[in-house]
Amino acid sequence: MPKMKTNRAANKRFKLTGKGRVRRPKQGGQHGMIGKSRKRRRRLRDNDMVDATMEKRVKLLLPYG
Repeated sequence: MPKMKTNRAANKRFKLTGKGRVRRPKQGGQHGMIGKSRKRRRRLRDNDMVDATMEKRVKLLLPYG
């Protein structure tokens, strides 16, 4: 049986935790930091979890986790 392909775009955006949940960076933290408040920039640093309703779909793109 051939190896399954990992979706490379998803691989760069998501990581699986030890318990199997999907972690993702928060949206809006890439550029334009001068226009954002210090509090908002600080919150954007932390990673977030993918919602439970989307978790199954993301895991299909990451077969080897």
